[in-house]
Amino acid sequence: MFAWVIVFAAGLFACSGTANAGPITFNSALPVSEGVGIFRSQIRLMRKSGDSAPMNRDLAVTAVPLVLAYGASPRLALFGVLPYVEKRLHITVNGARVRREARGIGDASFFGRYTMIQIDRPGDTLRIAPFAGLKIPTGAHDKRDAFGVLPRTLQPGSGSWDPFAGLTITRQTLDWEFDAAVRYQLNTGASGFAFGDQARADVSFQYRIFPRTLKSGGVPAFTYAVLEASLIWNGKNKAAGATDMNSGGMIWHLAPGLQYVTSRYVLETAVQIPVIQRLNGSALKTDWVWTAGFRRNF
Repeated sequence: MFAWVIVFAAGLFACSGTANAGPITFNSALPVSEGVGIFRSQIRLMRKSGDSAPMNRDLAVTAVPLVLAYGASPRLALFGVLPYVEKRLHITVNGARVRREARGIGDASFFGRYTMIQIDRPGDTLRIAPFAGLKIPTGAHDKRDAFGVLPRTLQPGSGSWDPFAGLTITRQTLDWEFDAAVRYQLNTGASGFAFGDQARADVSFQYRIFPRTLKSGGVPAFTYAVLEASLIWNGKNKAAGATDMNSGGMIWHLAPGLQYVTSRYVLETAVQIPVIQRLNGSALKTDWVWTAGFRRNF
């Protein structure tokens, strides 16, 4: 199923480049130098359960986002994100447990980030950069199974063209790096359905734990302890002009993680743990989200 991903990744590993630390759970603050490309592949597993309604819904999502980034100039970086997704929903219908599922390419996103403020000192750098982009409907939103058309929340794609914009801040020293990003996405809707708009704020702190001190001549690899937080608000969905009162809400994740950084690639993993969830109606709560992946500069 993922053979084409493996082939593409193998080709990139034959190239050269210099890798750096960076956030794990969001892409907008990834470090990109002029003339350098980045390929990032991750696998994200998410579980939602605890439904108090009679249907006893249980949702599992597997996503494999593929990210390409390129430093078009010292200040301009261009990004493209294409995910592969699998969604599996178990529900109880007339006393029987039923599984509904969908898989396929999701919606692609493209955005540009421009560094407006850049302050460099010995061993210390600060970047402030706005970004803007568009999510396009490359994923199917009309898949069916034996029970009929799947719910829109279970489809791989949304069917809509959705613009987004935000701002990133990065502060990097020889020992640590701090990244922050805010983003708002306007969801326009398609075929009589619209997901609620989304606003989010992300922060990431990476601290070098090995080696503890830097030596002359450099070292081949670094290990970073990572702590990230995400505050995400989703508006209510609308179907046929009616608002779904059992959708949307706010969630705050904390994500401890690790990064192994070499001169050529980065290996990373993090677990997002919900701290606060204030969702509307009977919207499913998130149990956890696990992310693991690699990043390669070329």
